[in-house]
Amino acid sequence: MIDFFLDSYKNTPLWHIALEFLVFVFGILSVWFAKKENIWVYPTGLIATVISVYLLYVAGYIGDMIINAYFSIMSIYGWYVWAKGGTVEDNLPITRTNFNEKIIGVLLFFVTIFVVFGIYKYFDYEIHNDNYVDMISSGIFFAGMWYMARKKIENWTLWIIGDIIVVPLYAYRGLGMLSLQYLIFTILAISAYLEWKKILDSKKQQ
Repeated sequence: MIDFFLDSYKNTPLWHIALEFLVFVFGILSVWFAKKENIWVYPTGLIATVISVYLLYVAGYIGDMIINAYFSIMSIYGWYVWAKGGTVEDNLPITRTNFNEKIIGVLLFFVTIFVVFGIYKYFDYEIHNDNYVDMISSGIFFAGMWYMARKKIENWTLWIIGDIIVVPLYAYRGLGMLSLQYLIFTILAISAYLEWKKILDSKKQQ
């Protein structure tokens, strides 16, 4: 396992490794803050996604690059929406998606796949099997990020599914640190779902 992580970074510039480590740290911090309904989820997430856009562009993973660019935009949007509530006590409440929001999530999923596929074709990138997996995970994450900005509990369900998909994807691509990061994301997302569900259930009893 140790050799797997070390071998994948043999020919990687030291400063790229440092940037990937920053993504690792700030990405985990962001998910932890999201779990706690702390608005710092967005500034920490923004740092991670902006750096990721550059690293994924250099690596040639266009789908992942696009999704991180979207995360950066949605972090600004989510930061604004969460901050609108004012104090922690009267901030945007955790809720479940209604029918219209579910439809929007499904549309985001399919539109994302279509757009990412189109971009690969436009830039004449050769599409491999792992790129199709990348497109599917991108669609899941796009919908999940929108739900998170609206504080919908279903965002965690989508994060869990997406994280489980990309853990082996990044390992296959030799991005060991990102693979480990998404494994930790999976554990945190499961924990966060349970925590948010507990909050929702307690509100029902009031």
